[in-house]
Amino acid sequence: MTDTNHDIEQPEGRVPKRVIGTPSPATGTSLLGTEEQHAGDVAVPGVIPQNEATAKKGEKIAALCFTVALIAGIGFIVAYVAFQVGDVEKTQISNLALGGTLTLALLALAAGIVVWVRMIMPKYNLVQERHPMASDGQAREYVAETFLQGAAESGITKRPLLRRTLLMAAAPLGLAPLVLLRDLGPSYSDFPKKLRHTVWGEKTKDGKHRKLVVEGTGAPIRAADFNSPGGILSVVPEGYEHDLNALAKATLILIKFRPEEIKSGTNLNWTHDGIVAYSKICTHVGCPAALYEQTTHHILCPCHQSTFDAADGAKVVFGPAARPLPQLPIAVDNEGYLVATADFAVPPGPSFWERGDAEAEVRENGGHA
Repeated sequence: MTDTNHDIEQPEGRVPKRVIGTPSPATGTSLLGTEEQHAGDVAVPGVIPQNEATAKKGEKIAALCFTVALIAGIGFIVAYVAFQVGDVEKTQISNLALGGTLTLALLALAAGIVVWVRMIMPKYNLVQERHPMASDGQAREYVAETFLQGAAESGITKRPLLRRTLLMAAAPLGLAPLVLLRDLGPSYSDFPKKLRHTVWGEKTKDGKHRKLVVEGTGAPIRAADFNSPGGILSVVPEGYEHDLNALAKATLILIKFRPEEIKSGTNLNWTHDGIVAYSKICTHVGCPAALYEQTTHHILCPCHQSTFDAADGAKVVFGPAARPLPQLPIAVDNEGYLVATADFAVPPGPSFWERGDAEAEVRENGGHA
């Protein structure tokens, strides 16, 4: 772009017109000139008309891009409805379908607009004249007139195929937010209830309490075998060793204490022979709090350094976590294996919008979830 300062005679008291990206409209009502001008090969200064063959080719390419955007936009809505989440695998498929269709829709829409500008609209040699910055009513009228001229010359009125496919391509993208708002509807009103409970509160098919098994091996744990003070195990519920949805809330850390090391913050009725079970899910943002310091009895979450005192009910001693790790009531069965006698008294993991109601419910039930 060049910047020149010309001595142009202006009527007395009249502010010079500001020319931005277009030649003066004094040459005619069209930036590309009239049909008579084109017929007589009279060129408009600074404007290079697009070759009509190139423009027609660009129209078809842009229309194809807009059609692809339309199909992809509809595909996004269909994918949102068809691919429901519920486990990790389904969530991955849903994310792939939603991300792929939305990316294709936006990319095709952008490509169509780029083709439109480069192959259909005319080229310009621009000159911007320096002048006072004040804008009067006449200047504003000129801007409006220029806008209408640009709209006409872009081809949006002359080329209905281009206009219609563009509008169709944009329509599904405009409807997409309305579809996404479905997640806030009443059909999800029971979602917080699912966060309040874990599978530890469920009994096995034969009516027995669910055993604690070692994460990774699935081996049940005998209390007599877990007898070294300072020992720690990562524990999951029997029967759910590979259920990632269940493990996201139910994974435990099992710690062995000497009786004299356990402080008043720990519920002794929920322990067995110095063995205490705490939720492994940090109450800050849900990272696995699995680092343990034997001398201080501190559990550390590696994500944001929240620190919990395992000997004192897993109370928070440092970091952004706002509440202790929930303790799970445990006992031994007739065979000496560690089992869960009930669910957590409060929801494990990060706080959510109805956790306060859940804790009130626990208090009303006498401390039981």
